[in-house]
Amino acid sequence: MPSKAKILIIDDDADYRASTRALLEGEGYEVSEADCGRQGLATARAHPPDLIVLDIMMESSVEGYTVVQALKFRDDYQDVAEIPVVMVSSVTEDPATLFPMSGDVEMITPDAYFTKPLEIGRFLPCVERMLAG
Repeated sequence: MPSKAKILIIDDDADYRASTRALLEGEGYEVSEADCGRQGLATARAHPPDLIVLDIMMESSVEGYTVVQALKFRDDYQDVAEIPVVMVSSVTEDPATLFPMSGDVEMITPDAYFTKPLEIGRFLPCVERMLAG
């Protein structure tokens, strides 16, 4: 029997983590959680997931973007750089709009983006596609 895909949820809202965990476990995924970017990065390195679901605003208003940048571009995370990141946040603006002076927003852009409240009918198929590779 194939093993279940592993998903890491990084979000500071315990209620949101619990509801998203229940949704994903109901679909047969193995789910772990982290309540901040620092803990999420440590968890991703210690127990690499197949996909990360990530919030933006946690300990800082841009923490999620910092996590994406670390995962995708820091040498010390190159072993987990290929993990797809699905960002789910109440922030509706894309990185280019939020940071027009930053230059290369590709460094902080997730693989997919959803706003809260989560549209489950769009989210689950996206997760499935990303896990299929």
